Amino acid sequence: MPRVMLSTRFDHPGSRDIRFFQEAARLGEVQALLWSDLAIRSLGGQAPHFPEAERLYFLQALRYVREVRVVDAPMDPNAFPDFRGPGPEVWAVDERADHPVHPDLETLCQAKGIRYHLVREADLAGFPEEPAPETAPERPKVLVTGSFDWFHTGHVRFFEEVAELGDLHVVVGHDRNIRLLKGEGHPLFPQQERRYLCGSIRFVKQALVSTGDGWLDARPEIEQLRPDIYAVNEDGDRPEKRAYCREHGIEYIVLKRTPKAGLTPRSSTGLRGF
Repeated sequence: MPRVMLSTRFDHPGSRDIRFFQEAARLGEVQALLWSDLAIRSLGGQAPHFPEAERLYFLQALRYVREVRVVDAPMDPNAFPDFRGPGPEVWAVDERADHPVHPDLETLCQAKGIRYHLVREADLAGFPEEPAPETAPERPKVLVTGSFDWFHTGHVRFFEEVAELGDLHVVVGHDRNIRLLKGEGHPLFPQQERRYLCGSIRFVKQALVSTGDGWLDARPEIEQLRPDIYAVNEDGDRPEKRAYCREHGIEYIVLKRTPKAGLTPRSSTGLRGF
């Protein structure tokens, strides 16, 4: 497959950034240049909202990105960086990028025989669903549920841990039920966007939106998927879930909320308005 290069700060990880990576991945294998903390400060004098290690961890977890390389300083406008191996065949650019990679990247690509591909705003509309996954009978089927409202590295780490138990299926709470449980002002992001964000993580086999109500709003999906394990973190532990699993022979596992080593603990509540 063609090697596709792109450049990103990835400082406010959201669905639009990830849609860009997904569209770039349609062109080939994506190699992302991630701007370091030093490089971002050198451009505008301000530190990024999220530190380099956290941005790197999140970006490496995306299923649309094959490789990430950290760029320590703004790139020479008259030359490509040292690719440490074969260079790209395609350079993908977000039409609405908030920083210049090169003053005239298209001309530079032409000089180097690299195809320049501009991803338009219209290309990023909607939140595509992945095809239904093939099942692996030898692997346990694991289910997690939640609102996953302001998606962050804590969620990524939770998925990473749970995926070690088997094939991970994520059921995202639908909008009306989230409002019922958490009150007005919730959720911050609509259900299809939250489903898309969860499904973009390489540790996730499938992401769905719940169709039930209450703390067991995923009951219809549980009955359809028939998981071997229902995993929750400490915040998501509920008597209703425990009782349901006990009655239906599903192993119920509660995990502690522990960030990836070296990263800041994150919560959706703490990031509201960040």
